[in-house]
Formats: sequence, C-alpha cells, structure tokens
Amino acid sequence: MKKIVVRGGGDVATGSIQKLYRAGFKVIVLEMERPLCIRRSVALSEAVYEGSFIVEDIEAVKVESLNQINSVLDSDKIPILIDPDGKSITEIKPFAVIDATLSKRNIGMSMDMAELTIALGPGYEAGKDVNFVIETNRGHDLGRIIFEGSAQPNTHMPGNIHGYTQDRVYYSPVESIIRVKKDIRSKVKTGEIIALANDIKIVAKVDGIVRGMVRDGTKVDKNVKIADIDPRPDAMDYCFSISDKARNIGGGTLEAIMIGLNLSKINYQNDNSHI
Repeated sequence: MKKIVVRGGGDVATGSIQKLYRAGFKVIVLEMERPLCIRRSVALSEAVYEGSFIVEDIEAVKVESLNQINSVLDSDKIPILIDPDGKSITEIKPFAVIDATLSKRNIGMSMDMAELTIALGPGYEAGKDVNFVIETNRGHDLGRIIFEGSAQPNTHMPGNIHGYTQDRVYYSPVESIIRVKKDIRSKVKTGEIIALANDIKIVAKVDGIVRGMVRDGTKVDKNVKIADIDPRPDAMDYCFSISDKARNIGGGTLEAIMIGLNLSKINYQNDNSHI
C-alpha cells in the first residue's frame, strides 16, 4: 500500500490519520520537536513526549531516524519523526503529502513534493500551492474538497458548543510558563482557576469539563490557545474520542486521496510510454 506523509499530528490531524490508516495506507507523521496541542488526549503528537501514544484504535510511535520507519509500519503502527521542515520527504518518497498543521499559512508545501499534495484549512490555494484543499471551518462546507481556490479565512471565532463560543476557549494573556491546575477530564465551575500563566490566574468562564489543556510547564507566547472547556453535560466521554470536526475533515482528506489515486491510474493508462 502507498505511503502518505502527514505533517502534523494534532487532534484534527489525527482524525485524518485514522481514516487513512483504517483504509490501509501506510501513514508517516512529521512533527515539531515540542508540539503544542491542547486536545492532547486525542492527538497522536503526544507520542513525541511519551514515546508512544494510542488514540482509539491507532498507536503512534516516536522514531529517531528514517531507518526505524519501516519496522514501525510493519508492526501496524504510525511512526512519528521529528522533522518540522519536511526534509525527510524526498527520502521517504510518499504518494501523497498532507499539511495537517493548521498553520493557516504555507509551511513549505508545493505540488512537486509528491504525486498528490493536500492542505487542511486556509493559507493555501488549490491548483497552485497544492492539488486539493480541505475546508476546516465549521458549517455547511466542513470537510469539503476544494479543487480550485482557498478555504474560508480564519474567523478567529471558536465553534459554537451548547451556546458558548469565546467563553469556552482560553489564551495566554502574556508570554509565560503555564502551570496546570485543572487538567483534561476535570469538572470545573465558573470562577475556578484552571491554570496559571506565570502568576496570572486563568479562570473558568463556564461550567463544564476541561476537554483541552496544554502540558504542565509549557512555555507559550502571548495569545496562544492553552485550554478549552466543554459545557455539555456528557463531555467526559468526548475527552478521549476524536471530535466530529476532525472526523469530517478526515473524511474529506480520505476522499481527496482516493480521487488522487484514481487520477493517477487514469494518467498512467493514458501514458503510452509504459507500453
């Protein structure tokens, strides 16, 4: 089965990785040295810190070099290599490369990196920077494949959950080291301290379950997302399962891969040079 490189192993990326893995593709994840993800309990990027990490039915394993990738793939697991610049892609020679970092800017993707290139979210133009773009904004078009043009621009507005948007998401007020007081799965009430940014108290603005929180001791810049609280009464179970948004985007990603495979077959069949 063909190899696919996914740049980024955060919670949204994990939704796409799971879909590709279940469909039988050999998925290799490239990550940064210290990934910053608040929904850590459903992000395969946690393998960078833990050595290995399981989300639902898939396990990621950190590898130290390209030489270890094939043995991890042969064990039916997902290798994660520290390579934020994607320098290893030329040696891996994957069928497809996917930018799932949600950086909202081009992190060095081009259509000549592989037979098929895909980007999740804004910052790319389909047909110019990559072959396909996947819409990541919540709403009617979530998960839609964009063949020409770009995804919707960043709204800077968290999705509406149970009537709450901005009040359920928390950002660092200053450049700081975050000290966690209420970690993922904690029940909290409005007014409770969930974290400290240096000496600044981060206080819950809604009742609910802490669904996302950076790792204790994480150093962050000002205005970086550090936590989210889910106000739904049944949110405890959601802490450890891939979100509906990530699954929708993953479906679009898998569909784009299958379209690319079919186009590849058509181009091959129409190319008389192989006869």
